[in-house]
Amino acid sequence: MTNVPVVTIDGPSGSGKGTLSRLLAGALGWHFLDSGALYRLVALAAMRDGVPLEDAPRMGDLAASLDVDFVAGSGGTQVVLCGDDVSLAIREESCGIAASKVAVLPEVREGLLARQRAFRRKPGLVADGRDMGTVVFPDAPLKVFLTASLEERATRRRKQLKEQGIDANLHALLHDLAERDARDAQRAVAPLRPADDAMMLDSSGMDIQTVLDQVLEFVSARHLVV
Repeated sequence: MTNVPVVTIDGPSGSGKGTLSRLLAGALGWHFLDSGALYRLVALAAMRDGVPLEDAPRMGDLAASLDVDFVAGSGGTQVVLCGDDVSLAIREESCGIAASKVAVLPEVREGLLARQRAFRRKPGLVADGRDMGTVVFPDAPLKVFLTASLEERATRRRKQLKEQGIDANLHALLHDLAERDARDAQRAVAPLRPADDAMMLDSSGMDIQTVLDQVLEFVSARHLVV
């Protein structure tokens, strides 16, 4: 499937890569991979089944055997785990923190690798994550590394939570994001870093349409769409 074009969007939590990736996939008419959702699903499944997050072998088995489905609909993509709609549950802050912890386990990353690569289908794929360009799709013709300041990412996250009716403390969010950044960057396997050939894009102070337009220019320059 190496003839199927892939655009990878990597970056730290809160940089806007998820929103950008969904909009880009929609604009191009391509498939979309939210790799972060897979790690959140592993974490949620472990918490529901009482599997300790630090139990690497069991977590790896869980990742490889996830009973999960992504159902596209008019209201967005529904995430189904063992028959239950967990679209909202995997977006809770506690699940995100747990996902960051299990993502450091080589067994989990290996268990999810083939599942992620299977999303590569014609006419193309936009893949959102932290190691899409460095590990999962190293041959992608376009790799984007999206960043934003810690303060702006925390502010965005707080606004997102408030829109969901969840009260959030900005100082606590800053602390959690800083810890997550350090954990993602320092993990032994597939640490968060730009691919050597990635296009760097700082979204601080930019609205999402401006960011999308910039990436569409990258796509056009690489002649990825006829």
